[in-house]
Amino acid sequence: MDVRELRTLLGDTQSEFAGRYGIPFRTVQNWETGLRKPPEYMVNLLASRVQEDLVNRKTFSLPKHDPKKGQLPKRRDFSSPLAWLRAVRDCVGADIVFALDQALICQGSFLGRFDEGLVWLYGDDSLSRFNGVVVLGNRVSPYQVKSRDGLRYTDMSRTVNDALANEAILDMQGITEALSYYYFSNGESMDGISVAPEYQDRFDRLAQDAIEYYDS
Repeated sequence: MDVRELRTLLGDTQSEFAGRYGIPFRTVQNWETGLRKPPEYMVNLLASRVQEDLVNRKTFSLPKHDPKKGQLPKRRDFSSPLAWLRAVRDCVGADIVFALDQALICQGSFLGRFDEGLVWLYGDDSLSRFNGVVVLGNRVSPYQVKSRDGLRYTDMSRTVNDALANEAILDMQGITEALSYYYFSNGESMDGISVAPEYQDRFDRLAQDAIEYYDS
């Protein structure tokens, strides 16, 4: 599959595709017109990223409690949110990447909620055997994964994209607080956060809400 076919799968313009993956617009043009040929490793990397963007990041309903499913450790039983997340990781016994609110906790930009009832993550579909687990996708690019104290979690850009993709069913308080913290600890700038083109307008409004968060 060539670059044009990959872009078409997403329904992006050349400009949107370039912005989504941080590639110069002229480079995308040259690849598609045949003036230049992208390295094979780049095409393979883009193919992987496109497939992730097509199948990951979005869920349509929250899981309902099922008494037959396993139970995760409860947040209220731990004084530290990171200790709770380590207990969750050990309970599921699988290679997972925390997402959304749990990623923000790992990043240190959100303390979480004492009555936390959902755990958002990337991992195997079998993890849905636990109550409260929302699997956003089976894998995420290693370039968008960070580690802290033995916990793996999505970086800020991926976390923001995930939040915007799932806004209809997500409490946005956590991401708003985290963006506010990011802005003021980053020299009053949102530089370093990149979002997919389809979320840019919504991100701009969310960023403004975050800047004004502690003034309201």
